[in-house]
Amino acid sequence: MYRSHTCGELRISDTEKTVTLAGWVQRVRKMGGMTFVDIRDRYGITQLVFNEEANAALNEEANRLGREWVIQVTGTVNERYSKNQNMPTGDIEIIVSEMNVLNASDTPPFTIEDNSDGGDDLRMKYRYLDLRRACVRKNLELRHKMCIEVRNYLSNLGFLEVETPMLIGSTPEGARDFVVPSRMNKGQFYALPQSPQTLKQLLMVAGFDRYFQIVKCFRDEDLRADRQPEFTQIDCEMSFVTQEDIIQTFEGMAKHLFKTLRGVELEGPFLRMPWAEAMRRFGSDKPDMRFGMEFVELMDTLKLGTFPVFDDAAYIGGIVAPGCAAYTRKQMDQLTEWVKRPQIGAKGLVYARVQEDGSVKSSVDKFYTPEQLIALKEKMQANPGDLMLILCGSDAMKTRKQLCELRLEMGQRLGLRDKNKFALLWVTEFPMFEWSDEEQRLMAMHHPFTHPMDEDIPMLDTKPEDVRADAYDMVCNGIEVGGGSIRIHDPKLQAKMFEILGFTPEKAQEQFGFLMNAFKFGAPPHGGLAYGLDRWVSIFAGLDSIRDCIAFPKNNSGRDVMLDAPSAIDDKQLDELCLKIDIKE
Repeated sequence: MYRSHTCGELRISDTEKTVTLAGWVQRVRKMGGMTFVDIRDRYGITQLVFNEEANAALNEEANRLGREWVIQVTGTVNERYSKNQNMPTGDIEIIVSEMNVLNASDTPPFTIEDNSDGGDDLRMKYRYLDLRRACVRKNLELRHKMCIEVRNYLSNLGFLEVETPMLIGSTPEGARDFVVPSRMNKGQFYALPQSPQTLKQLLMVAGFDRYFQIVKCFRDEDLRADRQPEFTQIDCEMSFVTQEDIIQTFEGMAKHLFKTLRGVELEGPFLRMPWAEAMRRFGSDKPDMRFGMEFVELMDTLKLGTFPVFDDAAYIGGIVAPGCAAYTRKQMDQLTEWVKRPQIGAKGLVYARVQEDGSVKSSVDKFYTPEQLIALKEKMQANPGDLMLILCGSDAMKTRKQLCELRLEMGQRLGLRDKNKFALLWVTEFPMFEWSDEEQRLMAMHHPFTHPMDEDIPMLDTKPEDVRADAYDMVCNGIEVGGGSIRIHDPKLQAKMFEILGFTPEKAQEQFGFLMNAFKFGAPPHGGLAYGLDRWVSIFAGLDSIRDCIAFPKNNSGRDVMLDAPSAIDDKQLDELCLKIDIKE
């Protein structure tokens, strides 16, 4: 062994022991005839001491060390004169008697510190160096612990972990597939799974009853802070269950993870909210419930024939920002420009301040009487010192989404989105279908295997757009961390679903015949859900992006800048795969 102890292991009780450490040079400090070197490994940092008087040659060798050199040292554990209470090893140091340079290092392109001087692109290019930083390593340690806890929790409930294939057939419903050409089957392609959805349903048909898998999934879609082209799901399925059974099972798992990994006790059942209510109250199917600022619809209050902008609107809604009436004109102008950005898309912002005497001063005073503005205050239940922010638009859904973004921004500005506070809820009763302007047809909001609410099944023939799905999402702090549904297990109902989605019987058989045929052999009622492991870890670690809890993530263009992937392949490979590149400019 190159070491007898790790660099984070030694304590004051180890004083006078002779030890051997190996690791990377974090920093070198020369003070008179003494040289101090911090040596680092995965487990921590230990201070090394070289004394010119005791061994001039060894001290000179220590002075030549550079950052990130790999060294091995042997010495005696000594109590530090000047202790460092910020380090677990801060009570001791090693008086070095021998040193062996195992590998020199070029000067790294950024400092290997928690507060690094490297930007995102540079750190991603040298990700193997970025992973040496303690803050990044801790995220991956947390990910490891979460996986262990999930496996133990589900195994104790009788779940079996079953691996499903990575090379499957393409399922164009939903996000775009990543496709893989087959050399042995000329002109044909595998797809990388967006989800093991149909495979886990087949496991239920096979009688496996309770399945889970921590599995890689792939979606060729535009990236955001919470998306990557490849991501990891905690994928689960159960037989002979209702929605309530699934919610109880996985709410229990979420509580277990919070208690075990964060020391947070989540009391009582999680809040539940139908999709339509969430959209009406918060303009989002994943509302952040850490704070209020609930929407107030103001059509009756402000559409009075006095202000043309409101009079032409299909929706008028507002939120109350508590204690913000003192915002300056400059701050209000900045907030107005913020909502007018293309990412938000609002045409403007109306605001009204509640004065300390209870009167209201607004940006539309000339269009409304003092009495009408007092009625506005009362409708919005605003108090003296509060600021009322109002948006309107010709499309109610779009305007609610804009108001949602404004609510989140104000929550952020007011410090209401505390990363150490957790608010979880289930959003239920999603629409079964949504209209696609691109496809000019109804599409499944979740996927075509979702079971409708039993009471809505008769509407499949008459008003399919009003049918609700027996589906549910778990939301934490405004982030969808998991979602699922009760599945269709009746082949006739599944065929009906494909018909509504525009599939001919032949097309449905071609793409999903394997599943529909399996249903003919006694499929049990079943359902499940999938958690986003990357999102869970990022929430537990207090991160703004899932990239920092993935060992080797892609950038916002879907590229791995460290491996320079994706990349071109040579003509020989193209010929073997019967492929020809024809790039359209």
